[in-house]
Amino acid sequence: MADAPSAGGRSAPRLPEGRSMFAPARPVRAYERVVEQIEAAILDGKLLPDQRLPSERELVKEFAVSRSTLREALRVLQSRGFIQSRAGDPQGAVVQHFSTDSLRGSMAALARVEHLTLLELLQFRVMVEAWTCRLAAAGRSDEQLEEMDREMAAMRAHIGGDSEAFAEADLAFHAALARAAGNKLLEISGSVVHDVVLTLVSSKITASRNRRKQMQESCERHARVLSAIREGDPAEAARISYQNIVDYYSVYLVAADRQRLVDMGAAFGADPAAAAGSVGS
Repeated sequence: MADAPSAGGRSAPRLPEGRSMFAPARPVRAYERVVEQIEAAILDGKLLPDQRLPSERELVKEFAVSRSTLREALRVLQSRGFIQSRAGDPQGAVVQHFSTDSLRGSMAALARVEHLTLLELLQFRVMVEAWTCRLAAAGRSDEQLEEMDREMAAMRAHIGGDSEAFAEADLAFHAALARAAGNKLLEISGSVVHDVVLTLVSSKITASRNRRKQMQESCERHARVLSAIREGDPAEAARISYQNIVDYYSVYLVAADRQRLVDMGAAFGADPAAAAGSVGS
């Protein structure tokens, strides 16, 4: 096909035959437009947590949609954690505070549906937690250090006792550590991947014959990280965080995956021989 003449008399190049810069237009359903607008209002701060949306009757009129279309939109928004809604509530849906529950559920579902391996999740957790520890060691306040000390003491108090109480104290320690890092994204993603990894290996952990020893070793690993953070040593905090994950989870990996986890150690200053030794122990 010949090039079309341009405004200046020169021929303008055409796209090669069979190629296009555009994709087919996707029809957008009315409820999706409603979702987009309400979601944008929440994210932009025009609608705040605990604030109510207008009633269904008002929203139907404002969006010019049917009641069934509006209710579909509200169901989608509720499933995403943006609102709490009850069909026919005359007072209107309530905007929810942000929660990681929906993100945690999505990642857990992704791990199952897309068959994410334990190695993939551990590699991601290493990157998140190592940087969390590095930032916490570099910038924690005295108050944040005291908070981590309290959670560490709570973990020790539950050694040999209630496993659920110990797990809650463990989670609280990680949350305090993440807050000390001062990065919301690390805090959220760290919490989610921590829970998903534990879910994948929970049955094996629960079946452990020596839960007391397992709890003691967990406290020792946390104490080493806390010591590096107390000393203000970011590199050492990151290295210990990486090594702790290798020590705790490598037993649940096949040999090839264990080696791949060990190979990540160079990025955190870990001794390859020491890491490999811990895998074989």
